[in-house]
Amino acid sequence: MQPIIKPSSELRKNYNRVADVCRTNKVPVFLTLNGEGDMVLMDIESYGRREEDLATAERLLAAEIARHMGTQGYSVDRFKGNMQQAIKQGAGNDV
Repeated sequence: MQPIIKPSSELRKNYNRVADVCRTNKVPVFLTLNGEGDMVLMDIESYGRREEDLATAERLLAAEIARHMGTQGYSVDRFKGNMQQAIKQGAGNDV
């Protein structure tokens, strides 16, 4: 989908319409001021998803950097076993 670009005056005049465009299309609306890019407006749901995606990307990057630096990782089976043990201990059922 093409980016949606509106002058900032559109937001002042027709807030509800611009907000509906954000919510309906699930894409940010780029606002201009005097013909130059000024701000980006997006619905709260899209913003939340974007923040989650960025946080996940940061965690993946940190793990990849650690892997390249030689940090020891865990196999899936070992991780699963550690998680099961932690759940049992958290439930008060010592292993």
